[in-house]
Amino acid sequence: MIYLIQPNCTLCLNLQHNKPIGKTLQEPMCGTDELKQNSYSLTVRATKRIVLVGKTGVGKSSLANTIFGEAIFQINHLNGLTNNCSQAETKSVNGRSINLIDTPGFFDAERSEEENKPEMVRCITECAPGPHAFLIVLKMEKFTEHEGAVIAKICDFFSEDALKYAAVVFTHGDQLPEGMKIEEYVEQSGGLSDLVKKCGGRCHVVDNKYWKANEDDEYRSNQFQVAELLNTIDEIVRENNGDFYTNEMLQEVEKAIQKEEARIKKSSGSISQEEIRRQAKSNVFTIMTEKTPKRWIRGLVGFAVIAGILAAVSAALLFYQNNRGNYFNN
Repeated sequence: MIYLIQPNCTLCLNLQHNKPIGKTLQEPMCGTDELKQNSYSLTVRATKRIVLVGKTGVGKSSLANTIFGEAIFQINHLNGLTNNCSQAETKSVNGRSINLIDTPGFFDAERSEEENKPEMVRCITECAPGPHAFLIVLKMEKFTEHEGAVIAKICDFFSEDALKYAAVVFTHGDQLPEGMKIEEYVEQSGGLSDLVKKCGGRCHVVDNKYWKANEDDEYRSNQFQVAELLNTIDEIVRENNGDFYTNEMLQEVEKAIQKEEARIKKSSGSISQEEIRRQAKSNVFTIMTEKTPKRWIRGLVGFAVIAGILAAVSAALLFYQNNRGNYFNN
């Protein structure tokens, strides 16, 4: 049996001396606050971080609401578009703790580097130390060079290894021909077929408007499709040996968040670990966006935006490590 031992936690001290976990929980050595912090820590470890990516208008926010079964993610109902900021929410769905990170269309070619940078940084901060799965969201429509360019930009930003952790989710499922499964639809397009194969053959379809209560056709039901999608996410985690996708940048951001958590915990008294984490992410995001030298992103266009933003993140992390105490204590 493998025990998960929390560092510096007396609740886990007995485990280090080969004592049964049942006895440890029945006779805890730590106080109520430490028990709550450990409970939160274990919940965080069990939570699956899932990043929704795709161009503006494909229905990422609506998909997030469909997965959660309620309208949590904000949508501009005048044009059907999400607000131009990343949003992250956590909820229990079908017995799983799910953290959905909804990104704006920062892979859109139309958006400038000035618009892109803060939202990419926010996405990185929210999903650190790395997502367990990516959902590449596409509309049920012809797969054009534009969609291909968006996928290329996603791979440039996260690396093509991210596709090992990805599934493709189609929205506007009412456009799927009667009697056809999404896998058959994908096979009709060389571009879609290649993408789905790179994602391990994983694809699903929802309709955020018309499939909310379809009792006549189980397949064309969001409830059925969401259950299947969650099973696919479980499969992604298993196939990657329980690990999540990460890279050097995400790891460095996580280190910065943990350092900020330690500073807040030391100076702020008895606030919850959840609130400490929230404040730490917010503070690190502020440092990385407000204090990043403008020269790192000035003059970058096209795919060079990605490299410029990654360089900006690295510069901001270096600034953070050298100045975090002075910045937040002023």
